Amino acid sequence: MADHQVIIAGGGPAGLTAALALATGGVQVCVLERRNAIYEDPRAATFHPPTLELYQPSGITDELHRRGIIANNWQFRDKAEGTLADFHLKLLSDVTPFPYRLQCEQHKLVEMLTDKLAEFPNVRIINSIDVLSVCENDMEVVVETSQGEMTAQYVVGADGGRSIVRKASGIPFEGFTFEERFLVITTDHDFEQDDYSYTCYISDPEDWCAIFKVPGPDDKGRWRMTSATAPGDSEEWLLSDENAQNKLQRFCPSDAPYNILHTNLYTVHQRVAQTFRKGRVMLVGDAAHINNPLGGMGMNFGIHDSFNLGEKLIKVLDGASPDLLDLYDRQRRHVANAFLQAMTIRNKKMLEEKDPAIRAQVLAEMRRTGSDPERARKYLLNSSMIESVRAAAAIT
Repeated sequence: MADHQVIIAGGGPAGLTAALALATGGVQVCVLERRNAIYEDPRAATFHPPTLELYQPSGITDELHRRGIIANNWQFRDKAEGTLADFHLKLLSDVTPFPYRLQCEQHKLVEMLTDKLAEFPNVRIINSIDVLSVCENDMEVVVETSQGEMTAQYVVGADGGRSIVRKASGIPFEGFTFEERFLVITTDHDFEQDDYSYTCYISDPEDWCAIFKVPGPDDKGRWRMTSATAPGDSEEWLLSDENAQNKLQRFCPSDAPYNILHTNLYTVHQRVAQTFRKGRVMLVGDAAHINNPLGGMGMNFGIHDSFNLGEKLIKVLDGASPDLLDLYDRQRRHVANAFLQAMTIRNKKMLEEKDPAIRAQVLAEMRRTGSDPERARKYLLNSSMIESVRAAAAIT
């Protein structure tokens, strides 16, 4: 008999959300997390309406509202021309109780989920443990860890883009890696006083960026800028205060120097696993798909994976056909390609377009979309991820 009904490799947002979904259904869950503390570096911070809806029954949504910032609108800007479109999510108020983005740092969500899971006697979280391999037989999955062997009826790989679970299961991770790395700069300068909304995307053929506000450690507000870097520049230069200062001054010139709080550099990929289910092993979150951060979709998509899988795995453990797990793969892998990958690639292309004719078309299209409520609503249904959830649910 297996040690656990479900072992989840990875204690980030996707893994802990899968644990929450399963635990709520009475499933006995063990989460294995390699870190011994919650990582607080700048990561995802945007929550879209469907995510808030999914978390609402557990009380996590209320906690996100308590600790987060509501962004009722977001701007698409051009560096030379200024604001081209100002999208107000109230246009979606007839289809969601949360017609806005909520911005709250990822590590705070992990804290909330960890606290919530402590209420469940059927959940165990083990930190400082490495998953080394997984091997499935007819009855269970054997998980080799740095603390010995464990077994489970099913394993969920939520262990990130370098997923050991995915690799050990022999699942290809198809896609590409961008040549340029992305730089994240954190400052306490208040861009709202410069007429920036809490989320802004600024296009430029030479140096685009995204700027958005997060609560910060003291809830007084921090602003992050994300932009691409030149492939040949050294890491030391890219992470330097001088480079960060230059970047910020380029987009929002200031007589006073900016107070640089943090810089972070990372490689960006666009990849989707060939399958999200192989026998008794399932993938969620970055283990299943990775993408650039433009649009704030990656973490949300992984959360949607976890709720979708949790609902199905509860039924399978209760006697339903394991074929139901193939539906999870069909639903979530389809929208990973058709929505997550397509939209994030398009978002980057829109910001960085260098061809003058194509660029003029892009900017004109954004002006038209932003000025027409019907077009804006259609655009927001996609960018808010409502359509991706609907599209997944429509697959049988």
